[in-house]
Amino acid sequence: MDTITRPTGGSLARLAWWAQRHRWLAVALWALVLIGVTFTARLTGDAFHDDNSLPGTESQQVVDLLAGTAQSGASAQIVLKADGGLPTQRAAVENILGNVRLQPHVRSVTEPTLSFDGRIGYATVTFDAASTDLPYDDIVKFADAAKPAGPVEVALAGAPVERISGGGGPAEGVGLLAALVILVFLFRSLLAAGLPVITAVFAVGSTLGVITVVSHYVDIASYTSPLMMLVGFGVGVDYALLIFSRYRTEILAGHDRDAAARRALDTAGRSVLFAGTTVIIALLGLLALGLGGLRGVAVAVALTVLMTMLASVTLLPALLSLFGRRLERGIRKHAARREHGKAWRRLADAVQKRPAAPLAIGLLVLIGLSLPAAGLRLGFADAGTDPAGSTTRQAYDLLAEGFGPGFSGPLAVVTEDGDPGALQQKLASTPGIAQALPPMGRTVLAFPTTSPQDTATADLVTRLRTDVLPTLPGHYLVGGSVAAATDFAGAVADRLPLFVLVVVGLSALLLMVVFRSILIPLKAALLNLLSIGASLGVMTLVFGDGWFGAQPGPIEAFVPVMIFAIVFGLSMDYEVFLVSRMHEEWRRTGDARLAVREGLASTGGVITAAGAIMVLVFGAFLLDPSRMLAQFGLGLAVAVLLDALVIRCLVVPAIMRLLGARAWWLPRWLDRRLPHVALEPQV
Repeated sequence: MDTITRPTGGSLARLAWWAQRHRWLAVALWALVLIGVTFTARLTGDAFHDDNSLPGTESQQVVDLLAGTAQSGASAQIVLKADGGLPTQRAAVENILGNVRLQPHVRSVTEPTLSFDGRIGYATVTFDAASTDLPYDDIVKFADAAKPAGPVEVALAGAPVERISGGGGPAEGVGLLAALVILVFLFRSLLAAGLPVITAVFAVGSTLGVITVVSHYVDIASYTSPLMMLVGFGVGVDYALLIFSRYRTEILAGHDRDAAARRALDTAGRSVLFAGTTVIIALLGLLALGLGGLRGVAVAVALTVLMTMLASVTLLPALLSLFGRRLERGIRKHAARREHGKAWRRLADAVQKRPAAPLAIGLLVLIGLSLPAAGLRLGFADAGTDPAGSTTRQAYDLLAEGFGPGFSGPLAVVTEDGDPGALQQKLASTPGIAQALPPMGRTVLAFPTTSPQDTATADLVTRLRTDVLPTLPGHYLVGGSVAAATDFAGAVADRLPLFVLVVVGLSALLLMVVFRSILIPLKAALLNLLSIGASLGVMTLVFGDGWFGAQPGPIEAFVPVMIFAIVFGLSMDYEVFLVSRMHEEWRRTGDARLAVREGLASTGGVITAAGAIMVLVFGAFLLDPSRMLAQFGLGLAVAVLLDALVIRCLVVPAIMRLLGARAWWLPRWLDRRLPHVALEPQV
């Protein structure tokens, strides 16, 4: 066993020393954690629950009022179609419904309700348990029992059906494979490329098991797991890559491999911890929104980032020690073939020679892509945006064909002290409402003339609340899925300023403490906001307006705030990694222009590679059948692409050149009051 001398550096260098000295123990502990939580999660199963409640909103009051009268248990619809008319196929229809009645957990099946021409109908199936409590296999049996018979076409709708029709895509595997390919090209070694991937797998796998178990005690949304993997694999590979890149630099600078690992942890490791902390702050800033459905997601993803940070500073040094000899040979072998940072020095010189041009081009790109975000429309996904071949989409289209486009998104209007009959008459005569059913107690269901995803339907909700219903005596509440989306968008808009203030303010304060500067935090905050705006603009063009063949419709109501939190945090990764190297050179030489040049030369290649990995990991989620995850993947991929290429390689060097030594200015009175936290060893 190699002799590892005790380090004299900071706490991260001592942590790396411990991981090197006890490398097998460090790897074994991580393996035990991964195996233990995975086994426990397998035993307990998950209890993910989507909490879309918005206490205090009008739509939530309707849900609460109807909860006491609604029959318990999930429901689904069997949608039937026969071109010759369903009455002519009565035997086939009865055979289908009879088979369904025999299935486990089916409480009742209604007789079909027919469209005006009799070609399309639907029967409602009621189960004896909530959708999340129904065994998956029994839902599959129900779906298999509702098979077409003769000329009768059958499609299924409802929450239980969505559980078995969503399916998982190949996104995670494709993203990791693409990341591995980039790392192999970067390091010219499968072993070196595999270490960041292994680190990410250990961190994300362990967190996933923990969250699965915790879901039994805390409300965690069903989409949390793939979102955790989306962010976890991206930042996990990224953080390990940043540390390994510094390790390679220290090896080439003449340090032995153990000292190189400790120095890498004492420099790049600090940047990773700081960048990860800003990601966690941004995610936990979602708690300031007070939206119950996002709290569990924010905590889960923040925990994932925390675990990737821990793996990067404990597991990675142990792996570097275990495979150090082979890694060092490969690093020295391939380093002789190319001059490190030559191309990036030329780029830095070109940007600094005429900084106004790249700055103007970069800002024009970011602002131009941000403009479509002004037309961002929020909503909730429904079957109308499901893949065209899915049974839920077929059911949605058939119901719209037979009963009108607004049939799948009825408005529930409730009154506590008004006249339900007068309410029904008023709604029936209101433009934009196709039909208002007779009152059921004090509730009237109204079917819009437009689809749930149509902006006219959201406008109808607002018009009913502000213009139509106030003309009636009494108090009225408008609920339903469209009303809930409208209320959610309003809640986000009302609380967004506080959220932005918390996230941007705390992140800027941390940057000020680390870099002893006022202008650098301001620059970082503004550029991060521009990258977020650009990503939301591209999302609006693709998923809102239907570019590139995407199904047009609203953006999931909670996606923009999640994108903001994640992207703002991730943008700090590259900001910290790039500017910390510039700061290191500035403190060493006092030459602002040289600091920009050497900072970009040292980090440009790894930032580009890290950005490419994140883009591929995030972009792979466009392959996922879930529209929500595809929106997350596109938004994150675009933001990282712009951040790594446009902002860090063009805009930041140009701004730093224009600022010169002023970039590192901090008033003396403020310098005395701020704590001192260094991202690089003191010289």
